[in-house]
Amino acid sequence: MTKIVLIILMIFIMYAIIPNFYSRNISKNVLRRFDNTNYLALTFDDGPDPKYTPELLDLLKKNEVKATFFLVADKAYKNKELVYRMIKEGHEVGLHSLKHKSAWLTTPLQTKYNFDRSIEIFKELGINIKLFRPPWGTFNLFTLYYATKYRLKTIFWTKEAKDWSRKTTVEQIKDRIINNINNGDIIVLHDSNGAEGAPKRTIEAVRDIIPKLKHDGYEFVTISQGMGGVEFEQDSQIYI
Repeated sequence: MTKIVLIILMIFIMYAIIPNFYSRNISKNVLRRFDNTNYLALTFDDGPDPKYTPELLDLLKKNEVKATFFLVADKAYKNKELVYRMIKEGHEVGLHSLKHKSAWLTTPLQTKYNFDRSIEIFKELGINIKLFRPPWGTFNLFTLYYATKYRLKTIFWTKEAKDWSRKTTVEQIKDRIINNINNGDIIVLHDSNGAEGAPKRTIEAVRDIIPKLKHDGYEFVTISQGMGGVEFEQDSQIYI
């Protein structure tokens, strides 16, 4: 029995723990921050959400800020008008898996299917996906392989606020971002999922985060803008 447990543990370490550490901290195929710039990227995971995403988009439009949304493919298909609105208003969209399942709990065949089907969905929507962020920021042995196969740039982050937790308040979200910000940071927040009402608290925090960081001299950009240093053309995400 002990031998079986050890074998399972070793397989898990090889399949999940080591690839996860390598991808998060070492791999050159993963973008973690922008270098030598006052750029900041606001990124939002887990949407689109018909309840919260419209309010967030209204707020971003009011503040003239462009963000990057990492979308769950199934949700994107069910809320396509929200996705088209994002792109029309100059935001960038990327892939955040098919159903938001951790790579640690996904077999090799499931990993392949998740990428294949997700890409199919975005093609059906007429959207050219160039970016990828794995759910929970977790990687398995095949995550980067399939991201690279589909020519997706994998994006991690440097700042997060645990805004998905029921224990996290609006003030804590603001404090964790504003008081710890650095040049080139990629900020991860959520416009869907998490504890009940969590996205609403995120939106209220962003309402104060944006003007404060703008006042401090930071410039908000999409991921592609930050990587290329040029204005992102929203039409480049549309096939049709």
